[in-house]
Amino acid sequence: MLRTEAAPVAPRTGDAPAREATAATGRRQGRTPAEPGRASAARDPFLDNAKYLAVLLVAAGHAWEPLREGSRAVTALYTLVYAFHMPVFALISGHLSRHFEATPSQLARLLTGVATPYIAFETAYTLFTRWSSDDPDRPITLLDPLYLTWYLAALFIWRLTAPAWRAVRHPVPWALAIAALATLTPSLGDDLDLQRVLQFLPYFVLGLTLGERGEARLHDGLPRLVAAPLLMAALACAHWMAPHLDYAWFFHNDSAAGLGAPAWAGPLTTLATFACSMTLSACFLACVPRHRTWFTPLGAGTLYAYLLHGFVAQTAEHEGWYEAVWLQNPAGKAILTLLAAALTTALCTSPVRHLCQAVLENPLRRALTREESPSGPLPH
Repeated sequence: MLRTEAAPVAPRTGDAPAREATAATGRRQGRTPAEPGRASAARDPFLDNAKYLAVLLVAAGHAWEPLREGSRAVTALYTLVYAFHMPVFALISGHLSRHFEATPSQLARLLTGVATPYIAFETAYTLFTRWSSDDPDRPITLLDPLYLTWYLAALFIWRLTAPAWRAVRHPVPWALAIAALATLTPSLGDDLDLQRVLQFLPYFVLGLTLGERGEARLHDGLPRLVAAPLLMAALACAHWMAPHLDYAWFFHNDSAAGLGAPAWAGPLTTLATFACSMTLSACFLACVPRHRTWFTPLGAGTLYAYLLHGFVAQTAEHEGWYEAVWLQNPAGKAILTLLAAALTTALCTSPVRHLCQAVLENPLRRALTREESPSGPLPH
């Protein structure tokens, strides 16, 4: 059955996820800063590497989801991944929105690169749900993001607000305050999945404030040295706490009352999950290679890998593939993880990306973009 609580669930990044990033230009690579409002021709391999590895975690999380019951190890891995994979996408999306000024050409690319895929995949997932959930009367609506599409709705809203956040002094505390208030507001409902939009907002805003120096610090000696041990320690902690920890807090898609907690727990948990998620995100990013690798080109295709792999994940569950005997042992779960990674890698390749862009983005881009406007999709 198609669910919304675990979308990047993620899934992402998804996002989610983050998609078609232009390079965050860096002095270390001898490039000049990108002109505001224009997509840079060069790409930062670090960001493409991070997006590709993060979308693999999204796919792995969806593959593990039906296997959590009865497996403490899978639950621990699932909890660890969901603690940081979508914050990473939101952080990168914010970092790549630093030059967004809502110019006509930027708005046109926002419509073609974010709004158009959202409309197309929201419709596609609704039709898919009518089959997979045996709900033939489910209406098509753009106000209730389904499964993975919530991230596109969030990204559209976040990016439109980027100029305002850059004008605010100390924007991250203000974004955290908004996220905390969202946990006290069960009446937000499902419209545009505003709980997620607001509760993931601090990660996007933090990304807006990070410059090249912040990225470089992640790869200094000490952060890089302690990153992997901290991630392993976090996994051990998740395994120890698995029977008692409610990982639904990391979904950021409900209020404190909706999660059966007292109101005061919402703001406190907002601060605690932010600290936890940012620590784990920093550890993850510190482990990401800064140089170009064999998978760097795949970072340009993470949006459609994020959106397309969900059909396979939900088909597997609907068709009962998880009932196979070979999946009930550790070796089977490891093979499933590799299969999810292989599928996601294939969906990140340029033929898939170019086909999706040709069908969804290019027709509207030709209609909206003036000749003098820069070509190419706005980075996610």
